[in-house]
Amino acid sequence: MTDPAKEQLDEVVEEPVGDDRLAAAEAKAQEHLDDLKRLAAEFENYKKRTAREQAALSTRATERLVKELLPIVDDLERALEAAEEHEEAKLEEGVRLVHRQLASALEHEGLAVIETDGKFDPHVHEALLSQPSEADEGSVIEVLQKGYRLGDRVLRPARVVVAAAPKEANGDDDS
Repeated sequence: MTDPAKEQLDEVVEEPVGDDRLAAAEAKAQEHLDDLKRLAAEFENYKKRTAREQAALSTRATERLVKELLPIVDDLERALEAAEEHEEAKLEEGVRLVHRQLASALEHEGLAVIETDGKFDPHVHEALLSQPSEADEGSVIEVLQKGYRLGDRVLRPARVVVAAAPKEANGDDDS
């Protein structure tokens, strides 16, 4: 055989080997694509399941809080009935009872009043006014609205009046 004929024969023999390799690569690619599609579907199912579980958890937490607040609503209704009958002492007692119960229920859920004794803290206090005072400069001298935190998060900062340096008395007030 001549060399050109041998080269043609070699090319014919190599083609089927190339086709086999191509078919194997395509099969492997299809397998990877199927794996990827299955993984994507599993992840989508995971996201949906997690969202359902989160919604159920939120619903249960709300249910628990509402159950705790129902007796307080009942007491408020009794206090309103006493108000209709002009029984002021019972009304005041009822309102105080409701306040204590509500504060207790919220405390049980982790609500805490922000402390306002001492220095102004911009992380938990909101200064509405600054007034000259004999108290140390920068200390809280009056609370206009209580602040609350739930766990370690501030729900509402305490609105306060902060002490400023006392005004110097002017000796020449002759005007």
